[in-house]
Amino acid sequence: MTSFECSPDGPNSLDDIAQKPVLLTVTEVLQRERRQKEKTVPLGQAVVDLLPLLQGQCSFKVSAPLYAVPTSPLESLQPEAKGGLEVAVCTEQPLLSAAQLSNSNLLSVTLEAAYSVPEAFTPTGPLQHYMACLQVPAAGEKEFPLLFKNGILKLAGEKEPLPRPKKWPLANIMAPGALSIPNSFIIGGPYEDEDGELNKREDREFRIQAESMKRIVWDTERRCYLDPTAVVVLQKRIAECQYCPVEVCRMAVASPSKGKTSKADKGDEDKQIFFHGVAYVNMVPLLCPGVKQIRGAFRVFPYQDSKVFEKTKSQHSVFQDLRAQLTLTKEGSWTPGISTPLSRAVPSKIQKEDKEKTTKDKDSNRRMSNASKMQLSDATVEAESVTSLSLDGQQYTEAGTFLVMEIKLDKALVPKRLREELTRRVKQMIPPRPPLPPRTAGAKKAVEDYHNHVTSTAVAILSEYHKHFGKRLPDQGAIDHQTLEEQKQQLNFELISSGKYFAFKEQLKYAVVKIVREKYLKTTAFESEEQFQAFLSELYEYLVDQMHVALNQLLSEEAAPPAPLSRMTEEQLWLFAREAEVNKDYDLASLYHQQRLAQDQHNIQYWLDYGAFCLLLEETTKAQECFQQALSLDLNHIQSLLLCGIVAVMLQHYEEAQIFFEDACCLEPSSIVAWTLSGLFYELQNNNIQAEMAFREAKKLLQAQLTKERSIHEAAEGEGGKKHISAACVRSPSPGREECLPEGVPDGSADKLPEAVGPALAYAAPEEEATAPEATPKAPSPVSGLSQPPCTIFMKAVEFLMKVNAIQFVRMALAHELLSLQGGPSCAYNLALAHTYLLKEELSKCEECLCEAIRIDYTNPNVWAQKGHLCYLKRDFGKAKECYERTISFVEDAVDMHFVYLRLGSIYLEEKEYGRAKQTYLLACRNSASCLTWLGVGIACYRLEEIVEAEDALSEANTLSNTNAEVWGYLALICLQGGRQLEAEQCYKYTVKLGLRNDALLREIHATQQRLGFGNPAL
Repeated sequence: MTSFECSPDGPNSLDDIAQKPVLLTVTEVLQRERRQKEKTVPLGQAVVDLLPLLQGQCSFKVSAPLYAVPTSPLESLQPEAKGGLEVAVCTEQPLLSAAQLSNSNLLSVTLEAAYSVPEAFTPTGPLQHYMACLQVPAAGEKEFPLLFKNGILKLAGEKEPLPRPKKWPLANIMAPGALSIPNSFIIGGPYEDEDGELNKREDREFRIQAESMKRIVWDTERRCYLDPTAVVVLQKRIAECQYCPVEVCRMAVASPSKGKTSKADKGDEDKQIFFHGVAYVNMVPLLCPGVKQIRGAFRVFPYQDSKVFEKTKSQHSVFQDLRAQLTLTKEGSWTPGISTPLSRAVPSKIQKEDKEKTTKDKDSNRRMSNASKMQLSDATVEAESVTSLSLDGQQYTEAGTFLVMEIKLDKALVPKRLREELTRRVKQMIPPRPPLPPRTAGAKKAVEDYHNHVTSTAVAILSEYHKHFGKRLPDQGAIDHQTLEEQKQQLNFELISSGKYFAFKEQLKYAVVKIVREKYLKTTAFESEEQFQAFLSELYEYLVDQMHVALNQLLSEEAAPPAPLSRMTEEQLWLFAREAEVNKDYDLASLYHQQRLAQDQHNIQYWLDYGAFCLLLEETTKAQECFQQALSLDLNHIQSLLLCGIVAVMLQHYEEAQIFFEDACCLEPSSIVAWTLSGLFYELQNNNIQAEMAFREAKKLLQAQLTKERSIHEAAEGEGGKKHISAACVRSPSPGREECLPEGVPDGSADKLPEAVGPALAYAAPEEEATAPEATPKAPSPVSGLSQPPCTIFMKAVEFLMKVNAIQFVRMALAHELLSLQGGPSCAYNLALAHTYLLKEELSKCEECLCEAIRIDYTNPNVWAQKGHLCYLKRDFGKAKECYERTISFVEDAVDMHFVYLRLGSIYLEEKEYGRAKQTYLLACRNSASCLTWLGVGIACYRLEEIVEAEDALSEANTLSNTNAEVWGYLALICLQGGRQLEAEQCYKYTVKLGLRNDALLREIHATQQRLGFGNPAL
């Protein structure tokens, strides 16, 4: 058993506990011969990491493997035969109080290797020592240097294996096998996931090549305990200056010398620093919530005081401060007599302390005798070596040297909100929904269902009777009994032979089963046949009585119930709403949105679409209510969370917005749009640190997605050979649209994002989560030969934002896109910007953007569709017609072909090209039929004097929407032409009632009525 004291100011501080393990050496005491001293032989060494003591534990047990020391007999044994030590560690009281444990931290820095080192680094010639060092805050606001020595120069060959263990920084006192830190490994990972430099796609080849060339390997981890004060200092330093300097250098290894004077002189010469470089490690990610680790590659630059001070505010070199303490001697074999302050397992503690004291006195006397010489030597070296150091360090830049290192904290400097807390905060902001009304499924409901089935069956039978025997009016008198019986028998025969009797029976069966279960509570088999027959008699009597009740209610009704309203599908309502929005009939569009919600108030997509419509009208508060209603249906719905955050920003509720964005990123950490919108929000708040972190995470996810898509595409090409060339490859590509496909025509499904609305909908951007082979990158078209840069996180955000009419965020994202592009704005950028101007009716600016988009990608159908919409709104129908015709001539359809067909058809009607108008409207009907498309077909057929086809088309339009005054007006004309006076008057009545605004059509109706002499009751 052994013990030692630990105190902040003592020989064994908390920092020693963190970075130095306990070394237990097993020795063999040989039998002492006569007149000889006792001889010991070291056998093995075990290592115990005391880190758990700094994590709140007071005691722990560990099984430490025993590693053979050099020249030990254990070296010849098999690994399983070397054994180990069972070690128990305990303290009288915790090393850290609860407050210290909560507010302190543990910093671990792992220096893996330096790659692509200068050619001057060769294994020949004098032995060299490769070192790296950085300073971190320590206890009491002091600076603690983390020095990495013993870098190993390796020649070109195989890459370093992964994973590989991290090593203790105590190579000269530990057995070779004991250097590996237990359960601590260098894992590595994709370059794109790193936090440093050289993590772009274009750096990948250079990194792979450098890792197999000449390099310096440390694979060493240094730890440092940070007390609460040091934690605050570290946070403050990162906030003030985001870079931490990591210095690297080479020093000659001093060879042992026999003469004392020559040894001192030689030591001064060997302490010169060569190849002095510095890497700037960006520490800012550690200030992001929840971030505890950064790892990556960092370029090495020549060390220059002015540049280091400019970037890091560091006024002097760490190596200059430590140079007098660096005693670098040629390493020999392992010496068990050297130990750390914690390796107290070896006896003769007092003797060792005396020996160390004597050695210190000798070193002190020698230093005093040579003080003046050392000062002169230092000054001379500093003056003469500036040029040489600059030239040496410049070789790092020429060789492209970089360090790979990891900085890790035990706890994040900025705690991240827990998922539970975010969910709780969201629940507090979203008002609770009222509970659903209770559903009645008891005996009363079962009887009511039986009455309804009896009534419907009786009405159906009565209809069959009227079909076969006709209706008999009351003034015709009663039917004699014999005739009635004959009709009854004939009706029974018809019902049975046609199968309708059995259909009616099946309809009543389910209602009877409900009565048996709910009213009589019979759900099990009967015990006897007598009991079963008795129950059947009782049930039959009850059913007959209830049948009479239902029939009496049916026959006693004086008026027939009104015909049920036609129920349009969700897709139709969504299409009609979009048509009304494009035509700026916002009242009608709002009515269609409300009808969708009336059909299903629990559909999240309906609320999101209605909220996006409210944003189009700049009714932000109403949009917020819609988005919050959608979120109340599902608190984990990512789109609802993002939209709630967007409207919160618009209403300047920034604290609420932060909660929504954080919750979205927490729920869906793989969402590129969520991270990008969070970054835009943090930038709006001038929180550049978190904005940069969010953008970096989004770019990392995008890179991973594109890599996956590319691999799928390459695999598909390898297996299937030549693939079918899609329409997107036929036209020439536009810069900025690589890796992305235009969206298809929206189908209104609940899984879709809210679709874009407004006067023009020709914007197309890449799908966010497209992973299918069809969404993989397309090769440049041979027509244009232009290379397409990959899509960006900002254009993905623009795609989402345009669909919900969040123009404020769209322009923020487009501003970032403009800054990130190389070679000027892309076609997609100009399309999106033109769309924003079109929504704001800034037509001149919109035209400038579209002209630039056409210049970039002349064969993009979306550009021509957008240009056509612009000309249509400017009432330049000639140019609009040319743009629309060019759009439909492409192999690939534009995004909003429905509106292209509608407006092109209306231009044809205006120019009296009725045949072309009919064909155009029929194309629209085939893709997405609506009242307006069939109305166009009907008008064209009427003008072509195809009256029957015109009436059929107008009847179809009237079925889809019976509130369109123009449909009733043309129906009135058709009825007038056909001489149907009553129908003509009815159609004219609805034309006037619904307020026909087409004056020319109204004048034509009046002229026809005057000429024929009917159709207007006022005449």
